[in-house]
Amino acid sequence: MARAAGRLQRFLAQLSRSAQWAALRRPAAFYSTAVTSAKVEVNGVHLHYQQTGDGNYAVLLLPGMLGSGQTDFGPQLKSLSKQHFTLVAWDPRGYGKSIPPDRDFPPDFFERDAKDAVDLMQALKFKKFSLLGWSDGGITALIAAAKYPNLIHKLVVWGANSSVTEEDVKLYNAIRDVSKWSERARTPMEEMYGHEYFSKICAGWVDGISQFRHKPDGSICQSLLPLIKCPTLIIHGEKDPLVPRFHPEYLHKHIVGSQLHFVPEGKHNLHLRFAEEFNEMVEKFLL
Repeated sequence: MARAAGRLQRFLAQLSRSAQWAALRRPAAFYSTAVTSAKVEVNGVHLHYQQTGDGNYAVLLLPGMLGSGQTDFGPQLKSLSKQHFTLVAWDPRGYGKSIPPDRDFPPDFFERDAKDAVDLMQALKFKKFSLLGWSDGGITALIAAAKYPNLIHKLVVWGANSSVTEEDVKLYNAIRDVSKWSERARTPMEEMYGHEYFSKICAGWVDGISQFRHKPDGSICQSLLPLIKCPTLIIHGEKDPLVPRFHPEYLHKHIVGSQLHFVPEGKHNLHLRFAEEFNEMVEKFLL
């Protein structure tokens, strides 16, 4: 457990450095002129999103645990083709600037996020769109692609899993107590949420994701995978400390016609650390 906790601490520190680097490297004019930041009411809550680009291909970016569009997708909002894509990065309810409400984790929170995400894009008048989902956002994207097949053009997921094992639960519990996080990993979250809310939703997330272990085969969305009909690209960092290799392999086996690409030096945040390679791969797949 101590070794697992140590690996997770190092990963979280890397993630915070990547997010901070991306924020520092963005031109000042980027957010003031190229990105629209707004809220729209969807399913009784006001969801925050950022939008950039004028391309014909609409793409929704779905962030990971505790994340937001801005913190999780800086290099994608900055560098993915504005000519080919219209990019929307959203904050799921209870995360980022989509507060209130406070984040909670009922048994159907992934399905709720999937409906919120799809309904947000419908509210923004996109008839069909692709999904880029990281980690929890990848799970949400899998569910959305399965449940709303007529709306989803293409799907890219990385760091995602369709079930929860005992090994996974041990990894999750290693990060429950945020006071044990390194200062480098903890500070950006406390700046976004404040210590009390950050601590609350981290513990809530651990309980929320762990509850799936008690379902048959630990399933989150395994039964939905065969319903995904759109072209699907699964990306996996071979050094990911949070998501073992068997998870993307399971997705690949059960999503008909899917592609699986491994990034040898990639960890959980491969789209930040290897942003140029990731963006090139995604653009090629989506176009």
